[in-house]
Amino acid sequence: TLTVIYDNNPSDPRFRTAWGFACWVETPKGVVLFDTGGDGPTLLNNLAEGGMDPREVDAVVLSHAHGDHTGGLTALLDAGARPTIVPASFSPSFKESVRARTALVEVTGPTEVLSGIHTTGEVGSGIVEQALVVETAEGLVVVTGCAHPGIVEMVRRARQVGRGKVALVVGGLHLSGADRGRIAEVISRLQALGVRRVAPCHCTGDLARRMFADVFGADFLPAGAGWGITFRR
Repeated sequence: TLTVIYDNNPSDPRFRTAWGFACWVETPKGVVLFDTGGDGPTLLNNLAEGGMDPREVDAVVLSHAHGDHTGGLTALLDAGARPTIVPASFSPSFKESVRARTALVEVTGPTEVLSGIHTTGEVGSGIVEQALVVETAEGLVVVTGCAHPGIVEMVRRARQVGRGKVALVVGGLHLSGADRGRIAEVISRLQALGVRRVAPCHCTGDLARRMFADVFGADFLPAGAGWGITFRR
């Protein structure tokens, strides 16, 4: 089960919205929280509304070093979550502050977080980022924070990490402000990679979300804070 815990787009009215992203990923093997949103109070409120206990989190995976994805980490650790997995490119000061609180795992290449859940490892050379790859009976689920290196490249890397086709891409696609031509190109390339369904949110932008909805039809899923989906393992 994947639940968007923190997002600037609404879905479930019980959940507060704010700029940022976090996604709760729960399997029979454990719980991974991917990103922590921009602030602790919103994150913890939404976890409580969803009936989710931070102490159940087996691993926190941070996509990249921007505050709208890391801002809730301190509150999460205060609430009992352990440990944290970050790209090695995070700043030494950030890593030391986390290491003082909990176990810190630095990754550069693909890494298995829990059984059937992997990180792509570091992607990109400017703003370095990692995505989460979840193996399901229906194919791979790719969860992205912002996809600064490009969502096409993130999905391509995910396919190298996991097995099977891409059942769903969910998260920020970093297309806010992109023009129609650029968005259409991205959509076409994702289709060529075999992406079946999309649930773009956070920094995707309203125009891109509308264009994805037009092209994917029923396979476009309007994700936002409180939205969730369940897959068979």
